[in-house]
Amino acid sequence: MKTPFTNLIGYIKTDRWILLSICIIAALRFSFIGLMGLMPQDAYYYFYGQHLALSYFDHPPAIALIMRGFGEVFGRHAWVIKLADTVITSLTIFAFYHLAKKFLSRHKAWNALLAIYSTLMVTILSLVTTPDVPLMLCWTVSLLCLYNVIFEKRSFWWIWAGLAMGAAFDSKYTAIFLPAGTILFLLLSRPHRKWLISPWFYLSVIIFIVAISPVIIWNVNNDFASFRFQSSERAHDIALNWLDVLGVIGHQSAILLPALFFGLLYYLWKLLRKYGLKWWKLSDRTLWLLCFFLPVFLGFLVISPIYWVKLNWMMPGYITAIIWIGPWLTRKFLRVQWIISLIVHLALAVEILCYPVPVKSDDTWMGWADFGKQVAVIQSNYPDDFIFSADDYKTSAMLNFYLGRMVYSQEILGRRALEFDFIGTDLEKLRGRNAIFINSLTDVTDDVDELKFTEDLKPYFSSITQLPPVIVTRNGRVVRKFLVFRCSNYQPPHTY
Repeated sequence: MKTPFTNLIGYIKTDRWILLSICIIAALRFSFIGLMGLMPQDAYYYFYGQHLALSYFDHPPAIALIMRGFGEVFGRHAWVIKLADTVITSLTIFAFYHLAKKFLSRHKAWNALLAIYSTLMVTILSLVTTPDVPLMLCWTVSLLCLYNVIFEKRSFWWIWAGLAMGAAFDSKYTAIFLPAGTILFLLLSRPHRKWLISPWFYLSVIIFIVAISPVIIWNVNNDFASFRFQSSERAHDIALNWLDVLGVIGHQSAILLPALFFGLLYYLWKLLRKYGLKWWKLSDRTLWLLCFFLPVFLGFLVISPIYWVKLNWMMPGYITAIIWIGPWLTRKFLRVQWIISLIVHLALAVEILCYPVPVKSDDTWMGWADFGKQVAVIQSNYPDDFIFSADDYKTSAMLNFYLGRMVYSQEILGRRALEFDFIGTDLEKLRGRNAIFINSLTDVTDDVDELKFTEDLKPYFSSITQLPPVIVTRNGRVVRKFLVFRCSNYQPPHTY
């Protein structure tokens, strides 16, 4: 019986470039678990896990449960968070292969597996903690369940489909495209339209609603804060900028790599030329795959001129998209894809290990561990002071992880602070206490603007004294800098 391993043996004999690339990239991804420092997102979702709730302000609870579970088993270490992402993403790849085999021959399914595994998307999912990590797994499992219903006519699998789609929604709200894609397919496919009046379909809907009830209950209890944040409040950021379309195309071609992304666009163009909008001429299997790709891809592409679409939003759609173009993924194409992937991952390895290109942002893996150690020393000098920062969540989340204690965010100043607003903090208990305020510099050579921020602290403290900054160096070069202030006699805002 043929397995993915026997397919790999075949590639060893016939295409050493692909084999070499696979081995190097797999080794790099594994080594990054221990070598790559935490990103602020990693620490923030770990913070979720330390404050278990039915749901959270930014996202549903699945990522919090994963972080808490791995932390309980392996402890509070940076590599544990990376390991959790890698394990879940590996399960996604495993599920993807099984889904691909439903539509493709074993050989073509293996090619599709090689295509998705080569992408920077898989590397990001394996190493950066986001709700997309469980979403991609639950999305793929949902598709497997739906396949059993639609094409193998196993009515009972509607139950598992409802549960899996609920778990996907409990991972990230983007999962609403799963039931939407299902209904779209049933409406467009005449042979399968009868499912819309089936009791099994409505049982699946009920199970889906039950599965997402924790998210609904949390929102009801918190004035629908999360739903509003992810919908109407984002509308405030709408502004027309046609160049953002090019930005979206650029970062999507980066995460899939140009060969795969533009190959996908090429086959979409061919599909449009051949069929136009005559969907009824498509086979049901092709239509099904497209119903879980095109709404996600085109939906976000359409809004990109008026709202900046983040690079991870389209990721779920690529599961069926790559399977759809699977028949055209030749060995020559894969060789090009994997060589590009090897070059990109080697460049990424150089950046992670040597940091030749400074990242002028807090969204970096560099310097946080050393920063945490230096702040721990400051804390030991002022053991009764509380610590806070004011950059949404990043510095505060990192210090929560590295210090193992509560570090506050900009709720201290009466400003919205994402999940920090929903963990039950009583600012009155901090009244009269002294504090250590830490301000991150995204540009280590320019601290003028950040020094001005102390004016915003004055209404809440009697006095503010600057302490020596925290400076993180690497090979004699300053890579991170944080301004530190001691603030006396805290007075909470009346409006908080």
